[in-house]
Parts: sequence; C-alpha cells; structure tokens
Amino acid sequence: MCLINLAFRQHPSYPLILVANRDEFYARPTRMLQWWEDEHPDLLAGKDLQEGGTWMGINKQGQFAALTNYRDLANINDKAPSRGHIVKRYLNGELPDEEMFRFLKTQGKLYNGFNIIYGTVDMLYYYSNVTDQVRNLYPGIYGLSNALLDTPWPKLVNSKTQFTQTLSQATESSDFIPILQNPELAPDNLLPQTGVSFEWEKKLSAMFITSPDYGTRLTTFVRIDNDGNVTYREKGYVPEHDITINFTLQPNS
Repeated sequence: MCLINLAFRQHPSYPLILVANRDEFYARPTRMLQWWEDEHPDLLAGKDLQEGGTWMGINKQGQFAALTNYRDLANINDKAPSRGHIVKRYLNGELPDEEMFRFLKTQGKLYNGFNIIYGTVDMLYYYSNVTDQVRNLYPGIYGLSNALLDTPWPKLVNSKTQFTQTLSQATESSDFIPILQNPELAPDNLLPQTGVSFEWEKKLSAMFITSPDYGTRLTTFVRIDNDGNVTYREKGYVPEHDITINFTLQPNS
C-alpha cells in the first residue's frame, strides 16, 4: 500500500476500520483479492505475481498486516529481497508475533525501506526499518504513506482529516473509498523531497495517482466488528474489478 488511514478501537462497534490505496506500475502482474486456496487457504489478500508476496491481507485467525514502501531513492538496493514476503510470512503463520518481532529486528535492515502495521484487533504494532523500532499502537486514528507513521505529507493530512470526519458519521465502504479517489495535487511549497524529480514529487502528492505507466491500482476497505465479522472490499482500477468478501474470524482454528 502507499496510503493508509486506520482507526484502531475508535468506534464502539468496529475495533478496526481501514481504507488504503495501492500504487504500483500498471504492468506489474497482480492477482485480485481472493483466498489463497492453492497455498494458504486461511489467507485473504491480493498477490504480487512477480515476487509472490502481498502488500496487505488478513487471515481467518484475525491477524492483519499492511506494508508501505519508504520512499528514499538514494538508498535502494536492487538485490534486496521483496518486502511483500514479510506480509505473506506473517499471515501464513510462519512468523507469530514474537517471531515477527525478532525477524524484524534481526533482518529488517536487509530490505529496502518499508513500514508495516500488523497484529489483531486486540493489539496492533508498527515497525519501520528506517528507525528499526517496533511500537505498540494505542487506540487512535493513524495515517501512513511512504514516510514514517503520521508524517504530515499533504495527502496524508487531508485524507486523515476526511477519514476522521467520515468515521463519526458512517461505517460503510462506499463512504470511505471515495476519500482516496481524490486526484488533487499538493501545492509546490508543501511537497516533500524524497529523491525523485519535481515532476514525480508533484504526481505522487495526490491521494489518487495517475500517469501513463504508474498510479493507484486499487483501493481497499477493511472493517472488523466486535463479533469478529469482517468486510474486506477491493475496488480495482487497473484492471477494473470490485470484490467484497465477508467472513467471520475463527481465532482458534
């Protein structure tokens, strides 16, 4: 993912509500949201068919994870392993929470810059290999893009404000997804400096990114209620699709 708005234990009926955009090259092969019946039948996620991992997903036991790249072109290692495997390994059970902590602390630096939010509706964690710190997330509303958690880039500030306002009035995917379909660009004087050209910094400043080869490919909405009922919707733009999967968590399965 490249822009995430998350409410953790901020609604009386829904301990987790999230809306997020995935930005990627249009040509990168991707499988739409589905259960990974062929490999890990308890894992629900889209799949990066180029490297075999995923950017965000959930499993039937209630573990959730979402990853964003940290934009720092000056420190890219072309031989680094794919960051999407971190999410996959957590959700397929290879890395329980304690093992995940050890893995991130011992091997997180092997990857190009990234952030990950992971855990359950009872306990969420945030880690960035830029700071190399795992922290518990307290109940609250959070925003994450391609910098550290809650870094006030214009698109994050604006989306988080709209997300918070919507949360006080509505809880349906149709209320939240339009927030992240905003193509407005940030003013020049508010653009971050992340190592890309000014032209690209401008394009990437939008919540919803468009260009000939790269942009926002999908928006995802996740909602979990107090009884463990999950609504997971993926609205795709490239290619077009709209998938909603509802299920109930099975923590002891």
